Amino acid sequence: MQIELLDTFLDLLETRSFHRTAERLGVTQSTVSARIHSLETALGRRLFIRSRSGTSLTTEGLKFEPHARSLRREWRESLRAVRLTAASALSLRIGMPQDVAALHLGRWVPAFRQALPQTSFYIELDFSVQICADIVAGVLDLGVIFTPQAQPDLHFETLGELTYRLVSTETESREGLTPETHIRSEYSPALGRLHDLALPGFADPPLASGQSAVVAELLLAMGGSAFLLEETASRLIAEGRVKAVRDVAPIAQPVYAAMHVKNRPGHVHRRLLAIVRERFSGGSA
Repeated sequence: MQIELLDTFLDLLETRSFHRTAERLGVTQSTVSARIHSLETALGRRLFIRSRSGTSLTTEGLKFEPHARSLRREWRESLRAVRLTAASALSLRIGMPQDVAALHLGRWVPAFRQALPQTSFYIELDFSVQICADIVAGVLDLGVIFTPQAQPDLHFETLGELTYRLVSTETESREGLTPETHIRSEYSPALGRLHDLALPGFADPPLASGQSAVVAELLLAMGGSAFLLEETASRLIAEGRVKAVRDVAPIAQPVYAAMHVKNRPGHVHRRLLAIVRERFSGGSA
């Protein structure tokens, strides 16, 4: 079976539009139709029903979905295995948010390479939702995330937390803050909710970002207030570039490890998780 047939089926599953899937895959609509027809012929069952109201899955299509995802994941893992360089016996891909990488990546990667010297590593910075989706799809082997996405194929473990402190270029008190110059830190839904509890009336400022480094740059360039990583906030306070807002408590963001359930018992994945857990808490693996 051609992998393009699975890719087309799974994309059409999301869009429910032959036209939209054609645009997303960069092919013609007739090509999408031909691929779905070929897949249905191979299976001997109809997978989609097209009508004026749109495209919907048949019962057989619903049954085939988890198998299609599994087949595509196995195909991608097979490609990765055969494309390894001669110097590497294994290749691992790890995803994490930018804020986690900024604090911990420099300590984790040397430990990874020491523990698994014949392994090549690819590090990808992304948001939690996409990292979870990529682990399920087999694109990533391990994720360090802020927001677990409940799925039967994913296993999560708590690692610890990051702390974010409110700072301002203008004032040291909550009373002196203004929503118009506040930069909202949208690092995760959970942190967003804590942000709104800490600063009622500041839920919809003119600027927002999901990356602490971006928020810090905006704050220094334009002035105002924002929640920054504790380490970043402390450095900027020490440099005299911002002030701590002392009557607003810091916010804690939990951090989790995520992996596919089928990898949970594996020696390699358990070793990676042990390194991440121990180094996150300040120990040595």
